[in-house]
Amino acid sequence: MTDTVSRRSALRLLGGAIAVASAATTGLVSPTHAYAQARPEAGAGPRVEGLLARLTLDEKISLLHGATDPNSLGQAGYIPGVPRLKIPPLRLTDGPAGVRVTAHATALPAPVLLASAFDPDLARRYGQVVGREGRALGQDVLLSPMVNLIRTPYAGRNFETLSEDPLLAGDLVAAEIKGIQGEGLIATVKHFALNNQEKNRDSVDVRADEQTMHELELRGFEAAVDAGTGAVMGAYNKVNGTFACENKPLLTDILRGQWGFDGWVMTDWFAAHSTVAAITAGLDMEVPDGTYFGAPLKSAVQNGSLPEQYVDRAVRRILGVMDRFGLLDGSVPPRPARNAKAGAAVALEVAKAGATLLRNENRTLPLTAGASVAVIGPTGTLPFVSGGGSAHVVPDHADTPLDAIRARAGARTRVTYALGEDLFGKAIPASALTPAFDSEGQRVAAGRTWQYDGSLTVTEPDEWTFVLHFDSAPTSRPQVLLDGEELFPLAPGYGEYFSGGLVSTAPDGLSVRRKTITLAQGVHTLKITAQGGDAGLLFRLRRITAATRAQDVAEAATAARAARSVVLFAYEDATEGLDRDSLELPGNQARLIAAVTAANPRTTVVLNTSSSTSMPWLAGTGAVLQMYYPGQEGAAATAAVLYGDCDPGGRLTQSFPVDDTHHPVAGDPLRYPGVNGTEEYSERIHVGYRWYDAEGVRPLYPFGHGLSYTSFSYGDVAARWTGHALDVTFTVHNTGHRDGIAIPQIYVGRSPDLQLDQAVRVLGGYRRIALRRGERRRVTVRVAARTLSSWDVKRHGWVLGTGRRSVWVGASSGDLRGRTSVVVKR
Repeated sequence: MTDTVSRRSALRLLGGAIAVASAATTGLVSPTHAYAQARPEAGAGPRVEGLLARLTLDEKISLLHGATDPNSLGQAGYIPGVPRLKIPPLRLTDGPAGVRVTAHATALPAPVLLASAFDPDLARRYGQVVGREGRALGQDVLLSPMVNLIRTPYAGRNFETLSEDPLLAGDLVAAEIKGIQGEGLIATVKHFALNNQEKNRDSVDVRADEQTMHELELRGFEAAVDAGTGAVMGAYNKVNGTFACENKPLLTDILRGQWGFDGWVMTDWFAAHSTVAAITAGLDMEVPDGTYFGAPLKSAVQNGSLPEQYVDRAVRRILGVMDRFGLLDGSVPPRPARNAKAGAAVALEVAKAGATLLRNENRTLPLTAGASVAVIGPTGTLPFVSGGGSAHVVPDHADTPLDAIRARAGARTRVTYALGEDLFGKAIPASALTPAFDSEGQRVAAGRTWQYDGSLTVTEPDEWTFVLHFDSAPTSRPQVLLDGEELFPLAPGYGEYFSGGLVSTAPDGLSVRRKTITLAQGVHTLKITAQGGDAGLLFRLRRITAATRAQDVAEAATAARAARSVVLFAYEDATEGLDRDSLELPGNQARLIAAVTAANPRTTVVLNTSSSTSMPWLAGTGAVLQMYYPGQEGAAATAAVLYGDCDPGGRLTQSFPVDDTHHPVAGDPLRYPGVNGTEEYSERIHVGYRWYDAEGVRPLYPFGHGLSYTSFSYGDVAARWTGHALDVTFTVHNTGHRDGIAIPQIYVGRSPDLQLDQAVRVLGGYRRIALRRGERRRVTVRVAARTLSSWDVKRHGWVLGTGRRSVWVGASSGDLRGRTSVVVKR
C-alpha cells in the first residue's frame, strides 16, 4: 500500500533490474540482490572498526549476550556496555502494544486491532508512540513488532500480530518500524520464522516448502528489512529440521544474502541451542543470558573450534546499528519526556479505527440516545486492556465500559448492569465447610504456616470451579488438596508467567488460579497449607457451580428484558505461551448470550477476544462488534462506536471460521499442532482466505469483512498494466445517509502462464477512505509486480505472472462488487 522506496529498496531494484534484463526470456526475477552478491559483508564504518580493534575478547563477548541490569527499569533484557570505550549499555523492552516496564506507559490497542484499520499511516503513528515512550522510559531496543502470519485460529499470540495476508502484514510492519525508529528506538521484527503457534513452540519442527515460505511468511520480514529494522529476533521453533536461531538458510542465505539485512539477529528468550553452530549460522546475540554465548563462546575461540572473526562479525553488526542510531558518538538526541496525552489520543484513534462491526440487524446500532441500556458481562466492569505475556503494559488509566457508556448516555438515561458470567467466584457457604473457616479472607502472618484439615460437603452432584485468590508469588501460593488431589499444581516451565491477562488477576489485584472438577454428592476431604513467607499471605477460596451460573444468567435475562437495548461484553483471555483449545467463547458465555438475546433481541455482543470466534448464538443477536483487546482507551472507543459518534472503521484481517471443523488446519494434526514433534504447511500457499477459496468453504465472516453505519457502492472498474505495476481505478460512492469509512480491496486472480501453485485470488491492494454522505470518489490502487509474481522453486526466484489476469474490487474477499481483466506483460 505504501509508495515510499527506501535506499535499501532502491539498491534492490537496481540489482533486480539487472537480473530482469538478463532473464528477459524466462520472466525470472532473481531473489539475490546484485549489490549483495558483488561484495562480502562490508565493514560498518571507521568508528565501529576502530572500536572493534580496541575491544578485548572478553569485552566483545560481553556485547553478545544478556546480563543482569544493575539498575533495572523492569525491562526484559540488558546488554552491558564497555565503559572503557564509552560503549553504552542497551536496555531491551517488550512492547507489541506499548512499552512493558514497571513504569506507566500508554497501553495501545492490540496490534490485530491496529491492523483492522487497514491504514499504514496509522501504523506509523502507533509506532511513533511506542518509539518515543520507549526512549522516554530509558529503553534502547524494542522487542517488537511481530509479523508472523495468522495461520491457525488457535494460536495464543494472534492478537500480537497483524494478519493472515502477507501484503497487509508487510505494509503495516514496515510503517510501524519507520514510526518506532524515527523516534530513535531500535526495532526488532519477530519471530523469524514460522512461529505461528504457542503449543510446543520451543521444540516443534515446522516444515514448509520454499514457495510457501517466500510467498507467505517471509514477505513480512522482508518488508521489515526494507524498512530498515535494526534487529531481527529468531524464533523458538525449528524450521525444516534446524532450530531457527542456528538456521543458516534463514539467518544468512535469505536474511543477509537475498535481502541485504545489515543489523543484528538475537534469540528469543532462552531460544539458543548451541554456540559454534549458532554464531556461524548467523546468530549475533543470545538473550537473556550467556548460556551459550558467554563462557562457552570464549572457550570455543580459545580452543580453536571457532575463528574469532565470527565474534568480530557479530560485534560489528551490533555496533553498526548502535552507531546508526547515534549511540556511539553521543549524537543520539536527549531522551524526551513522555507525552501521555498524545499517546492516549493515538490509542483512542486506533481503537475507533479498528473497531469492526460484524453484524447489525434491524438497526440495532447505533444505540438510540436517551433509551435505556442494560450492560451485561464481567468485562463490562473490567477494562480489558491487553492480552497476557509480553504484551502486558501498565497503563496510565483504563476506564470500564460501563462507566464509559454511562458517561456517553448521560445522567438522564437509565443504564443498568448485570454480571451474567462470574470470573472470580462466590463465597463457599460456611455450612459446607467442617470445621468452618473464613474462606473469604484468610491471612497468614510472615514466617507462619496456616493449615486446614477438614471437609467440604456437596449437597448434590455438580461441576465445581474452585477459584483461588492469593497475593504471593505464583510459586508461593497455598496448596489445596481435595480428596488428595492438588487443585492448583504449578504449571511446568514458564507456564506460571503466561497465565492470561484478565482472568488471572482479581479486581483487587490478587492473583487467581482455577480448577474445574465434577463433584459427587457427599463429603470430600479438604486440606490447605499456606506459608506466610517473608511478607505474609492473604488468600481466598471461592467456587462457581451450576447453581451460581444459573442465578447469574437469570439475573442478566431479567435486566435485558427491562431495557430498550443490551450491550453484552464477551471475552476470551489469550496469552503468550498458551494456545486456545476451542474457537468457542470460554465458560458459560454461550448460554448467557442465548438467554439474553431470547429476552431482548436488540442485543449487541461486544467481543473482547484475541482472534476469530465461532458464534453458534449469532442468529439471536442484533449486532456483533469485534473490539479485540482495545487498550487503555478501549472503553471510550467502544462507547463512541456504539452510539454512532464515529463509524466502525475496521475490517477483519483474518477469516472467521464457522466452527472448529471448518478452517485450514481443522482435522489434520500434522498441520496443527504437529505429530511427533513435526508440523507441516501441507496447505502450502493456501493460508487463510486462500484456503476458503480453494476448498469452496464459506467462513462465518470472510477476510476484509466489516460493516459501516452507511452503505457504499463500487463501480466503473478499470485496470492498466504500466509495465512494472498494475493500476486499478474505480469509483466509490457513499450511498447512505451518514458519513463513513470505506475500505475497498483489490483482488487479483491467477496467471494463465505460470505452471505453479497459485491461489484463486490474492489481495493486491486496498485503500482506507472517509466519504461524506452522497460523496463519490475516483480511486486508483496500485498492485505491485511482486504481488503479481510467484516463487519458482526450480529457479529460486520470483516469476512475474503474465497473461490475462482477473481483477476484482470488493468490500471483502467474500463480497466482490466489480470485476475486470488486464493483460500483464514482461
